[in-house]
Amino acid sequence: MAVIAIGCVQAAAWLAAARWPRRSPVVAIVLWQAIGLGWGLAAVGTLLGLAASRQRYGVAGDALAQVARFLRSPGTFSGWTVLATARLAALTAGLVLLTLLCWVLLAAATAGLRARQRQRLLLSLLAHGDPKVPGALVVDHPVAAAYCLPGLRSAIVISAGTLDLLDARELAAVLAHERAHLRERHDLVLLPFVALLRAFRWSRAAREAHRAVALLIEMHADDRARRHRPARELATALLRVGAAGGGHAPSGALSAVDTAMDDDVDGEVAARVSRLLRPAPGLPVPVLVLIGIAAAVAVAVPAALLVVPF
Repeated sequence: MAVIAIGCVQAAAWLAAARWPRRSPVVAIVLWQAIGLGWGLAAVGTLLGLAASRQRYGVAGDALAQVARFLRSPGTFSGWTVLATARLAALTAGLVLLTLLCWVLLAAATAGLRARQRQRLLLSLLAHGDPKVPGALVVDHPVAAAYCLPGLRSAIVISAGTLDLLDARELAAVLAHERAHLRERHDLVLLPFVALLRAFRWSRAAREAHRAVALLIEMHADDRARRHRPARELATALLRVGAAGGGHAPSGALSAVDTAMDDDVDGEVAARVSRLLRPAPGLPVPVLVLIGIAAAVAVAVPAALLVVPF
């Protein structure tokens, strides 16, 4: 289990630096999710494995029983008592880690829902429709911004600054991009990595995972938009919004260009524009199959090791 947990961290670092995910964003996102889930199972399983025993008490029972024996007879302090205490500590750490991972996921989901509810309330008071962007809401703000609010009452929001900055074709491309976010619920795809970042903000691996998946989601939405609009229109829109310093999206929203999410936003916009104008061929089918097998193994192996002994 420990080897798998360490391997998942190393695989995440390798995947964050790799270039091939940009050729097949969906497959790469699935692999990212598998690595994250595999790491969680393996990390919890490692701690529970340290607490496990071959004796008849079981994982928790053995450690608790031995500590109880020590409390009844303090004079019997010996190596096995130290081992029992270590097992109990490992069991506690494993349960705490499992609770933490579940809690931060629930907290991230709740925070996103509340943020979107506040935005919908504000939009009901401030936003209005405009024939230039059918189906979208317009807010009178001079800074260029275009984002979507996912959920049962989804909405696409365009600022007045964006209407002044982009022409009709570029606006249509941006709308197609945001509709792709809503249609495929990319907020749910990103949610586990938002939760991981909340729990381990100090971790470089968590930051890189969040940044990489967020970029892949944007590239996937670019691909979906390109099916309906010429790639050059969306590329031009991205460059204009990025150069204007706009694109900031509120909490709980997804934006085509979010200057508040990453310090290297210019580099990411440049990568997306280059990919739109000079698309690379997708990955070969055998490679896709191998990646799928790797993703399945990353989850199945730690899950089996965690479940089978019990």
